Amino acid sequence: MSTVDKMLIKGIRSFDPENKNVITFFKPLTLIVGPNGAGKTTIIECLKLSCTGELPPNARSGHSFIHDPKVAGETETKGQIKLRFKTAACKDVVCIRSFQLTQKASKMEFKAIESVLQTINPHTGEKVCLSYRCADMDREIPALMGVSKAILENVIFVHQDEANWPLQDPSTLKKKFDDIFSATRYTKALEAIKKLHKDQAQEIKTYKLKLENLQTLKDAAYKLRESISQDQEKTESLKSQLQELEASIQNVDTRIHHTEVTLKDLRKMQEQIATKTAERGTLFKEQQKQYAALAEENEDTDEELMEWKSKFDQKIALLESKISKLEREMNDTETKSSFLKRSINEYIWEISRLQTEAEAHNSLKNERDAMIQKLFSRHNLGSLPAAPFSNEVVLSLTNRVKSRLLDIEQDLQDKKRSNEVEHKTAWDQYMDLNDLWKNMDAQRQAKAEIKVGILRRIQEKEIERDTFELQISNVDLSHIDEREKSMRIEVERKTNQLAEREFESVIRQKQSELYSLEQNIKALNREKDIMAGDSEDRVKLAIKKAELENHKKKHRKIIDDFKDKIRKVLKGRLPFDKDMKKEITQALRALNQEFDDLSSKSREAEKEVNVLQMKIQEVTDNLSKHRKDLESKKRYIESKLQVLELQSSTIDTYHQAVENAKQKRDVQKSKYNIADGMRQMFDPFERVARANHICPCCERPFSSEEEDAFVKKQRVKAASSAERMKMLAVESSEAESQFHQLDKLRTTYDECVKIEKETIPHAERSLRDLKEELDQKSAALDDVLVILAEIQTQKDSVEALVQPVDTADRLFQETQTLQKQVDDLEYKLDFRGQGVRTMEEIQSELNTLQGVKDSLHNELEKLREEQRYMENDLSNIQIRWHTLREEKVKAANTLRDVKKVEEELDRLAEEKSQLDLDEKHLTEDIGHLVKEKDRLLGVYNDLKAKLDHEYEEQMEQKRNYQQEVDAVHKINSKIKEYHDLKKGERLKELQEKQSTSESQLQSCDTRKQEILEELNKSKDLMRNQDQLRRNIEDNLNYRKTKAEVDELTFEIESLEDRILKTGGISTFEAELAKLLQERERLLSEVNRSHGTMSVYQSNISKNKLDLKQAQYKDIDKRYFDQLIQLKTTEMANKDLDRYYNALDN
Repeated sequence: MSTVDKMLIKGIRSFDPENKNVITFFKPLTLIVGPNGAGKTTIIECLKLSCTGELPPNARSGHSFIHDPKVAGETETKGQIKLRFKTAACKDVVCIRSFQLTQKASKMEFKAIESVLQTINPHTGEKVCLSYRCADMDREIPALMGVSKAILENVIFVHQDEANWPLQDPSTLKKKFDDIFSATRYTKALEAIKKLHKDQAQEIKTYKLKLENLQTLKDAAYKLRESISQDQEKTESLKSQLQELEASIQNVDTRIHHTEVTLKDLRKMQEQIATKTAERGTLFKEQQKQYAALAEENEDTDEELMEWKSKFDQKIALLESKISKLEREMNDTETKSSFLKRSINEYIWEISRLQTEAEAHNSLKNERDAMIQKLFSRHNLGSLPAAPFSNEVVLSLTNRVKSRLLDIEQDLQDKKRSNEVEHKTAWDQYMDLNDLWKNMDAQRQAKAEIKVGILRRIQEKEIERDTFELQISNVDLSHIDEREKSMRIEVERKTNQLAEREFESVIRQKQSELYSLEQNIKALNREKDIMAGDSEDRVKLAIKKAELENHKKKHRKIIDDFKDKIRKVLKGRLPFDKDMKKEITQALRALNQEFDDLSSKSREAEKEVNVLQMKIQEVTDNLSKHRKDLESKKRYIESKLQVLELQSSTIDTYHQAVENAKQKRDVQKSKYNIADGMRQMFDPFERVARANHICPCCERPFSSEEEDAFVKKQRVKAASSAERMKMLAVESSEAESQFHQLDKLRTTYDECVKIEKETIPHAERSLRDLKEELDQKSAALDDVLVILAEIQTQKDSVEALVQPVDTADRLFQETQTLQKQVDDLEYKLDFRGQGVRTMEEIQSELNTLQGVKDSLHNELEKLREEQRYMENDLSNIQIRWHTLREEKVKAANTLRDVKKVEEELDRLAEEKSQLDLDEKHLTEDIGHLVKEKDRLLGVYNDLKAKLDHEYEEQMEQKRNYQQEVDAVHKINSKIKEYHDLKKGERLKELQEKQSTSESQLQSCDTRKQEILEELNKSKDLMRNQDQLRRNIEDNLNYRKTKAEVDELTFEIESLEDRILKTGGISTFEAELAKLLQERERLLSEVNRSHGTMSVYQSNISKNKLDLKQAQYKDIDKRYFDQLIQLKTTEMANKDLDRYYNALDN
């Protein structure tokens, strides 16, 4: 037994289209109780519509059955009914019927948009949805329930307005009882065969779809295998080509090597030719010069010339030896004579000079003693012995003076270094503050620019707010609400008035009365015509009968020709002749409507799939961009951390690195401040000790040694403090710089964290959701396309029947007309003479009936006019109500825009106030920084002037002391020099040497005169021999140069002959270029072949992996089994068709 479980109603009559209303039917009895208008009847109507597809009475073709779009304030409303019931076989089935009501310009359009049966596959447990046409759905559900449509419509779910059908006229009552009680064994057999046929037809469709899918997989597998074999053949071909190309490359490499070696040899020979040509040119020029310089060209041989030259050389060598010996002796004598003269003069001058120096030596010693005494007393260098001083005493005192000078110079260098350190420290502080001032000034300018932009945006938003306020000022919302409320009340009143008048029932009643009057008038006219005469009636009857038989034969022939196609279209059913065109037209209309709906769904689904693909691509691109941005920022931060030489160079330890850098900066600043305070104590202590010769702490007088030791100790400490200060300043600056660099990375680090924690996960979630939605939409699109192709096939088969069915229907209508005419004629001929009334009585009754008919027609037209007027009035009021609602919505949107603009203005005002506050703080900070910068600059200038003055004072003291020391040293040097040179003893020795030198000078002058006479004689003899010797040497040199030129010419010619025999350099260079081009071409061909082969191999591996997938496993066997199953099922279904046709006929 079939039972109803649950029903969902949405958008039907008073049920809201936005909310789902679920009614559960309990066993064994469910009572529906509620006040009038609660929707009790609507539930029964929905049950009847779900099971039979019949709209309830007074539904106005569905216009009043669906929730009114005007009431909802929309142009379109959708209604849906879902009914879950158990079939006669106790299987759960869900019936879904969806409808749509659209408000057009002048009318409303009702359309059934979806009819779906949802079942559960017993093998897989999955939900299976099947879409049906409305007519098929109307037949399918009663069959599933095991109850006929007539029982469902007239007994189980009968409408309250039709519950009195047993009281209707006999013909209507008979038809209803025939429909209810027509379930005989014959009918059950037909229904069982029909059901089995339908189930198998559905299985055939499923098998065809599976077969098509398997055929597609089989074709794909065949293509994959074919592609693998082709790629393997191409790969083998490419391997053989690669071997040939590699052999060609080796051959070309051998030829290139041989050509390069030959070209290298040719270039070497060419260089040798150029070198020897240049050398030959130089020698040839030398040869010409030698030939031009020859006084006389000698015709003797080279051996004779060499012999003459050797003899001349011997004679000339003897003369030259003698001359050189005399000249040497002459030079020696002159040298000795000049030396003696000079020695005598020097002795005389040296003797006078030594006498003068002895006198000056005594005066310098006295001056030295006086200067030492003055120096010791002025500079507190200690006590002195009694004057005059001995050399040992002077040496000791001088060393003490030099030691003090070295101390002063060391003090001066230490002072200079400490001044430079203080200068650099003060200047670094000033420059750091100046950089900070520049940064803050740039921030202030940036804040000012942002503030200008915000002010501009505030002005734009104020203009926009004024515009919205101007728009809203012209609208009275309270008046619109009152008008909208009154319009709603008026619409409800008009609707109730229209429903109370019940125009449809009254019009149907008037029409039935009018039809009865027309039948009576027609009978009276027939009786009148019979009485007028029947002479021609028998002739007309014979003609009409012949024409009637002819039409019946044509009609039967068309029906017999297209009977099978009609049954196939109508699911094995052959309708009556009068209903055939109607059912074919309805089937075609249903198919067209279903085809149009599916086409629009497929287009919408395809559009949605394309939109989702575009969104997925966009999200994928954004995700890739975010990941690249994240990686680049991470690499940037990690590279910065590595540059700063931190031990941990990953982004995760950034915060720890910043904290460590901050602590290090604070520690270094503290150390620097402590060292600076200690350094400032050393210099005042030293100045006090030097100026007052006392201890700066206890004011105890210092001796010179104690003062030097104290000053030296202070200077050592000051020097070490200066070095430490410099080191601490550098470390503090490095720590500060490292902290600032790490702090600058904070914005980039925050962006990295935001991208990694928020942006990328959100994008990945969006991509995952879009992909899931795309899979669903793609599956839905594939289902719709499969169903669309099936509907297209059915539509084509129905369209092929339209013209023959039209012809058959036309013949049937003509047959019915002819049959009516024949019946009338036979009736007239049979009626003749029985109970005939007079013509006057018949005419008066006709006139009376005609008057009643005219009055009824006028009343009917009046009712229709009044109905149209009230419907138009209701439509106008609804349109005005809708216009007011749109105006109200527009005003509400404008108010929302005004509120949004005001919120934006408040936000911009807050940003502006925040910027003003930041700018004020920055201005104050900049003012403080400017003052601090000016103060530091003044401190730096004062410090520089002070330190420079102190340094100049010490420098002046050092210069004065240096001058005094230099004077003493100069005098000591002169005294020491006098003693070291032993000038007293030297004076006596020089006087003795002077007398000896004068006697030697006289003997030298005599010998010199003798040597001069003998030398003149030897030179005259030498001149004559020398001229002949030069002539012989010139001839020998000329002949030697000429021989060298001839030898070089021969070598050049031999090299040129070798080059000509080998071939020109240009020829080998051209050949080498061609070989290199050929090698590059072969290499490119090899690389291209390798790339092509890798592509083929990747395709082979990819195709093999694809073939290993489960969908291609045993595809040929699966396809063959499915084909056998389809063919056997089709053969069984054809047998069922034959059984059904045999039983039906």
